[in-house]
Amino acid sequence: MTESKKLKGSTTPKIGDAKTKSIKNDDTKKLGVSATRAKKIKHSYKVKDAENSLLLKLKDGDVIIEMYGDDAPNHVARIKELVRQGFYNGLKFHRVIDGFMAQTGCPYGTGTGGSGKKLKAEFNRNPHKRGTVSMARSMMPDSADSQFFICFADCPWLDGQYTVWGEVTSGMEYVDMIKRGEGANGEVSTPDEIISMSVIADI
Repeated sequence: MTESKKLKGSTTPKIGDAKTKSIKNDDTKKLGVSATRAKKIKHSYKVKDAENSLLLKLKDGDVIIEMYGDDAPNHVARIKELVRQGFYNGLKFHRVIDGFMAQTGCPYGTGTGGSGKKLKAEFNRNPHKRGTVSMARSMMPDSADSQFFICFADCPWLDGQYTVWGEVTSGMEYVDMIKRGEGANGEVSTPDEIISMSVIADI
């Protein structure tokens, strides 16, 4: 993945501690947004399938990711499960290589962790091109967990070796603004973070 004006001659009750402080991630969508307004917000994203589309909030702007539910059904289901748990909120883009990709999804911010659930590979025919969202993994094909990367450019040498589960359809310019790492491995000092991720159907 963030005052009120007192009228002359009127009285305003003292404002206490915000009741929304420390509110659960799942409840934030209910705050101050009517059903009609929420419907308009959802419609404004112009996605094909709101249930299989994500809103990724970054420091510079909003990014829309449309997921490939038919090509990588188990990965898409797991990503949505983690998103709805708030797992990705605040996680760092720990590995970012200019001209290649930005990687995130490690709860430790080091690239060494995950959610604890490995996924069987769902390699498919979708190419690794600019805007592609694909799963990171170890040398073992069935080792993907929660970490994923977004391609800055076309990376055809990755095709058929990593599970492509979606693509950025809006806001790629904000992905381009993610802070780059240094050196061949792309490790980032004081990395950018995911502000929040939401399934658009839930907004």
